[in-house]
Amino acid sequence: MRLLIVGPLGGQISAATKIAMDKGAKVSHVDSIEQATTALRAGKGADLLMVDARLDIAALIAANEAEHIVVPIVAAGVGIDPMIAARSIRAGAREYISLPPDPELIAAVLAAVCDDDRPMIAEDPAMKQVIALADQIAGSDASIMITGESGVGKEVIARYVHKKSKRKDKPFIAVNCAAIPENLLESELFGHEKGAFTGAVARRIGKFEEADGGTLLLDEISEMDLRLQSKLLRALQERVIDRVGGAKPVPVNIRILATSNRDMHQLVRNGEFREDLLYRLNVVNLRIPPLRERKDDIAALSHFFIDKYARANGRPARRLSKEGQAQVLMHAWPGNVRELENAMHRAVLLANGEDVGPEAIRAPDGAPVGARDATGAAIEAAQEAARHLVGRTVAEVEQDLILETLTHCLGNRTHAAHILGISIRTLRNKLKQYSDEGVRVPPPPTGQAA
Repeated sequence: MRLLIVGPLGGQISAATKIAMDKGAKVSHVDSIEQATTALRAGKGADLLMVDARLDIAALIAANEAEHIVVPIVAAGVGIDPMIAARSIRAGAREYISLPPDPELIAAVLAAVCDDDRPMIAEDPAMKQVIALADQIAGSDASIMITGESGVGKEVIARYVHKKSKRKDKPFIAVNCAAIPENLLESELFGHEKGAFTGAVARRIGKFEEADGGTLLLDEISEMDLRLQSKLLRALQERVIDRVGGAKPVPVNIRILATSNRDMHQLVRNGEFREDLLYRLNVVNLRIPPLRERKDDIAALSHFFIDKYARANGRPARRLSKEGQAQVLMHAWPGNVRELENAMHRAVLLANGEDVGPEAIRAPDGAPVGARDATGAAIEAAQEAARHLVGRTVAEVEQDLILETLTHCLGNRTHAAHILGISIRTLRNKLKQYSDEGVRVPPPPTGQAA
């Protein structure tokens, strides 16, 4: 992970830098918010900014957004000052860290904000086969398509391939194609020249150039629009990219990994994805089985997450009881590893004794995990909503169907979109419309972007 520290941090730069580097982060430092935007614009990328809380965090975010740069921010200030902490969060910071820094707190915040603490855990034979294939192809420069349901660990396996490759000492850059609006994604990937659009006050280096020499992960590539797919195909074929507003091509040397939770061949048949691009990306396919097909991994991951969140929350060490393990093995885990991680995090907080038992393993709404399969519940909800059609407009029925399905998916946008048969981008646009109209939209579960 790449950490950029902005400002003097009350004289605590050295301590914060050492802690972050001990946790595996690559750390750089600038003095001002203007220098921070300049460094990011020039391609000196960062996965996280740790910003002195006394600086104008809102101005930094605005300057970055004007340049189509989105990097999460953690504010840091000397001592625990509720007013400064609240002001920083209101300005757009994800978290507030008090200084002098606590090693475990910084480690927990870095892991939570950047989601970078994801070791490869595989005890099940089905997953071991995937890893064996990954080991076999990691040393090549072949493009890899990683497929599987939402939450199975596609980015984890992508990082694993990068660490096993000859590019392991170069950058690993991940871009979520579904999370970035279409009008910003081209600039995010390929960069732009000064004056390319309103607010482009200087040249911006995109993710392709930022990843030069290393690996670029295109997460949820199935959500990329067709026009941009054409530009991506050219980049893969010719190993050059065109910045937005640029006059000449820029050579790049990268390896492309891509992920999707959708049927790519069906998208090709529907005319939603270019067949020639799929051939370029899908030189090797790594399909990650859903968690319900990896029973041995369920147990191993449960123990790992219990240990992780006990330490992160300052709780005593806990173990999963026999009854608790039986319960997690019984559940279908439609949200896969992401859902399991959230459930174990809650269980650590709810458990009263040394053991994590069934009473602590609950869904976000408080229902016992395993009591009902969430996929079946969501399908039933969609069917029930469809029965009450007479006398209502199509828009009203559609809204009820989407919101009811989302509720029964516990707010998981990706899972709801899959059940509804629409893209995640379409779902997010609908939810934004409902929210703007004053309709309450179920929030996403912990760990999922809105």
